Amino acid sequence: MRLLSILVALLAAATLVVGQQAGSAGVIGMGVIGLLLAAVTFRSPTLPFFLRIFSCVFAVEYLVFGASAIAAQLGWWPAALGIPPIPTSLPTTVGVFAILIYAISFVPVIAKIARLASPYFESDATTTANLWPIGPFKIRLGTLAVSLFVFLIVLNQAQVGITLRLSFFNRDMYDALQNKDAAAFWYQLFYVFCVWALLWVVSNLIELFANYTILIRWRQYMANAYTKAWLDHATHYRIALAGSVDNPDQRIAEDTRSFVNSTYNFALPLLSQVSTLVSFSIILWNIPVAFTLPGTSFAVPGYIFWVAFFYAAAATWLTHLIGRPLIRLEFEQEKREANFRFALARLREYSEQIALMAGEPTERSHLAQRFRDIVENFYRLVWRRLKLTSFTLSYNQLSVVLPYIILAPYYFAGTITLGIMMQVAGAFDRVQTALSFIINSYSSIAQYLAAISRLTTFEQAVADAQHGAISEEALGRESSRDESLHIRDATLLLPNGKAIVKLGALDLGTARSTLLIGPSGSGKSTLFRAIAGIWPFGDGKVGIPADAQIMLLPQRPYLPQGSLRAALAYPAEEGAYDDAAIRAAMEKVKLGHLAEKLDEVDLWGQRLSGGEQQRLAVARALLSRPDWLFLDEATASLDEKLEGEIYATIERELPQARIVSIGHRTTLRAMHDALVTMEPNADGTFTPTPTARAPA
Repeated sequence: MRLLSILVALLAAATLVVGQQAGSAGVIGMGVIGLLLAAVTFRSPTLPFFLRIFSCVFAVEYLVFGASAIAAQLGWWPAALGIPPIPTSLPTTVGVFAILIYAISFVPVIAKIARLASPYFESDATTTANLWPIGPFKIRLGTLAVSLFVFLIVLNQAQVGITLRLSFFNRDMYDALQNKDAAAFWYQLFYVFCVWALLWVVSNLIELFANYTILIRWRQYMANAYTKAWLDHATHYRIALAGSVDNPDQRIAEDTRSFVNSTYNFALPLLSQVSTLVSFSIILWNIPVAFTLPGTSFAVPGYIFWVAFFYAAAATWLTHLIGRPLIRLEFEQEKREANFRFALARLREYSEQIALMAGEPTERSHLAQRFRDIVENFYRLVWRRLKLTSFTLSYNQLSVVLPYIILAPYYFAGTITLGIMMQVAGAFDRVQTALSFIINSYSSIAQYLAAISRLTTFEQAVADAQHGAISEEALGRESSRDESLHIRDATLLLPNGKAIVKLGALDLGTARSTLLIGPSGSGKSTLFRAIAGIWPFGDGKVGIPADAQIMLLPQRPYLPQGSLRAALAYPAEEGAYDDAAIRAAMEKVKLGHLAEKLDEVDLWGQRLSGGEQQRLAVARALLSRPDWLFLDEATASLDEKLEGEIYATIERELPQARIVSIGHRTTLRAMHDALVTMEPNADGTFTPTPTARAPA
């Protein structure tokens, strides 16, 4: 970017010299804009990467168009090309665009958008692209993203140029009709329109394919990145404990899609509209239509342009006043829709429990209330959209006839031809459409801003969970010097800040198997979560043997969607274990009757009984063979005889593993070598106190 800024500065300096010699205000203005652009380009490395792309493209375009414009000024433009020389207004406009990009980077909402969008274009990951006729090839993801985006920017601006050329075709064709010049009419139709219309169609087809390619890759990148941030270091669990963000699933699935589509659909169309505005404003400015201020002799230059400008500016201001509440309403609507979907998913998950308790009427009432919340906010949205739509429809209808109302007197007076009138009407429509971009997109902008807000609050929740007060550093982890697992100087808190467990030192490596007992609510499961490294509230140190594999089996196991084989292999991948190992583990935990259903896909969390699910979790332990196995009432759904057999199986099949259990049954004491009891303290906390041997 430094070299680019130097080249821009050199061209701007040369332009000022040429403009001074020719006495051309347009050339001098181009040089002044070029110097400002050089300064902005020099500062562009401080911009977010997403905005830097635009800055770089515009600087390069200024060099290309500016050099061409100077060549035309010096008489070096080759007439044999049959193309009109590039006016100085084009590089000047491009330079203004780049300066505006730098200026708006300081607007908070633009800074948020750029920060959310930039990581995709900076990614160092390797991906596979497939480009005809080259075929598949490996490329850096960020390089592919930037290449596609720059290609679409250039293609988009080329389409504006095609549209501008077709406006001149429109003028010449109507003039030919007015003059009844058949030869000129057919020439314009076949040799002008057909060529440029074909280019327009082909460019749009190419743009369509490139659009879909960049959008799906961008969305895939963001979904993967947000999923990784949500799942890494048990952040999803910490966010749920903190209650700091609602429906993270929606933010990953829906809001990333909305953000990607909206960012693209606003960035390039807005750029196109600004290009259109400048290109067609030149037509309006140069139309020989004069308007003299009443009572004076002052003729307003560019009269038709100023009519379009102030007409659209006033309408934009009114649109903002009417539509501003939509942003808040769109955010609330998305939240209520997500709450309703979550309630339905939760009902499906607990369908058996609800059916056993005949809880359908209550669930129906709860779902009805959640949908009433949706309806209530929906009507607020509808009423606000009605107000906004009634204004925008009226505005757009008036825009159709306004240029004809203004131009008709000049046409009937013979000041302008029919072709000029039609060209100006088309240019007026293009200019006011460009100026009305915000008006016609206000509802979409409201949804876009709501998605940005939801993603930024999600990112903040992830950051708080990983690095803030709610983080894995709250309970530090260290490597123990021997094969024991110890906790020292620890205080564990509930999410509300109340202390529940206090201990000076606890060593769980003195026995092969240890049973942790105590009254409900004494912090037994909290202690397990702290050892597992997912409990974020408290302080102290947890010492774990180096490279030790720890596995914790909760009372209610998690069974992922998919085949039974995948459920048994979890958290490893489905193909981590061969059939012989899986079948042997199933036999050892009394699940041999399911061995023929390994590849059957079902909702196993609903199909299997509680006892079967717990035995399946033990089978996972037999397959993964951890160094430390924690069982948090992991056999509570089994009868005492089967529970004893399962513990005997664990002891026999995992001779290297240390076992730590939570349980309330007295029969468990005989199955463990040591006992730790949660003893109450005077301040309401509990301290795990070990004994040498569990009584039989």
